[in-house]
Amino acid sequence: MKRMNELIRRAKEQSRQTLVVAVADDPHVLEAVEMARREGIVDAVLVGDRTSILETLEDLDYDSESYEIINETDSERACHKAVARVSKHRNHFLMKGHVDTSVILKAALSKEYGLRTGRRLSHVSLLEIASYHKLLFMSDGAMNIQPTVDEKQEILENAVEIATALGLDTPSVGCIAAVEKINKKMQATLDADELVTRNRRGKITGCVVDGPFGLDNAIDKKAARHKGLTSPIAGDVDILLMPLIEAGNVFYKSMMFLADAKSASVIAGAKRPIVLTSRADSNQTKYYSIALSALVAGAKQ
Repeated sequence: MKRMNELIRRAKEQSRQTLVVAVADDPHVLEAVEMARREGIVDAVLVGDRTSILETLEDLDYDSESYEIINETDSERACHKAVARVSKHRNHFLMKGHVDTSVILKAALSKEYGLRTGRRLSHVSLLEIASYHKLLFMSDGAMNIQPTVDEKQEILENAVEIATALGLDTPSVGCIAAVEKINKKMQATLDADELVTRNRRGKITGCVVDGPFGLDNAIDKKAARHKGLTSPIAGDVDILLMPLIEAGNVFYKSMMFLADAKSASVIAGAKRPIVLTSRADSNQTKYYSIALSALVAGAKQ
């Protein structure tokens, strides 16, 4: 896929998924949910203070009859009820509403509800950047602070799963560092070398892993040729695997605020996708994130 509208088209073409919003009285979240509902991508269940939800829907001039509402005035209990609902149905997925991230993640990771898989949770972003020739995945810029090489493998595998759900048969993964040569003083380059070795030995499957890459030679073929890189994926990666959270976070925000990128994000590694957008994200970004998560949910059935 080259553009985000292709993501939307594919989400519309599959059967409707059910989105469960925890603490749903957030007007910005509900605007994105309504967009996805009207486009036939999701049905929605709103969990939270019924009175506040109804008031928010009325303020937005949305028909409350279009939604199932589960009343729960306590935010923590609302998160648990939302997660419990998602865990019981294969076509359901979860979204954070007007509640702290730590609260909803605590509920999602509860052993009682079965969203755990034994895998690490990670944040996967999908970006449409005008200067790049296809949609570009990036991970992790929001959850894992300074991952070890084993943790990077889990982050990588989560991103590959999301890319595969969107139809990429063998996505290419570029391990990003400050330089493209192995340097014993730079842990990111050593980790990249280890991940490449694991991929070649069959310990990481379903993708092609290479690196270390500087960002320039991971996404620009001219830069890769100029530096003499012979990797078949240089300048053409599908997934950027970031070395640590600061790199991923700065890259994401640079693309959004300086390059006018479009984005969708999902929390991967649980049994169901989780939409966990930032308050700073636009309604359009939230809408794209719902569509991405709906496609992932559909692929898991």
